Amino acid sequence: MNSTIAMITFRAMLGRRRALLLLALPLVLLVLAAVLRYTDNNDLDISADVLQKFGLATLLPLLALIAGTGVIGPEIDDGQIMYVLTKPIPRQVVVLTKLAVAIVLVTVFAVVPTLLAGEILTGGTAGMAPAFTVGVLVGGVTYSAVFVALAVASRNAVTIGLLYALVWESLLGNFAPGAKSASIQQWALSVTDAMTSATPVKSTVDLSVAIPLLITVSLGGTLLAAYRLRSLSVAHAE
Repeated sequence: MNSTIAMITFRAMLGRRRALLLLALPLVLLVLAAVLRYTDNNDLDISADVLQKFGLATLLPLLALIAGTGVIGPEIDDGQIMYVLTKPIPRQVVVLTKLAVAIVLVTVFAVVPTLLAGEILTGGTAGMAPAFTVGVLVGGVTYSAVFVALAVASRNAVTIGLLYALVWESLLGNFAPGAKSASIQQWALSVTDAMTSATPVKSTVDLSVAIPLLITVSLGGTLLAAYRLRSLSVAHAE
């Protein structure tokens, strides 16, 4: 990891416009949790529904998409990435640094708010708050790796990411069993399911399948991003 690249990336990502985008959804989740708790509408079923459908299925992929594509996509689009690629820094270090920044952002703006919302809604009941926190964390790492790879591989990374997260996972996933099996959301939910005794939390993917898939896709996305970034420098030189 390169500290200079990380600092520059953090500075770019936490500018006024992007910071507002990163803050908006977590604030909605926390306000929703507080309202449900205040009005005594925070039984286990409702709490699980909010944490899963809003936290895991909406907040996480959207924030990971903003972070994963934002840490490197704009630099590729405007050509600034070439200043980094001309330095004696291995391409994998550049990718790992960008990925690390994306994961930190997802942790701050998705994982921590999920924990806080879970504690507001359920306290320590059934261990649901920490279970969803871990699920969001492992899902966030995988989403970030995929979206960083997309940002390096395509100028349409945001569109592709939205189609995957909102159409494939959220829409088709409710009707097609095959879509659920190829869903980062369901893999992360499997981890959550294994950590809580709450009956409303149920994944369609076994934990023994979900964990290898989370690891494989995370590593695959990182390797693909490093490979494509190396090819990008060669193409530019030509």
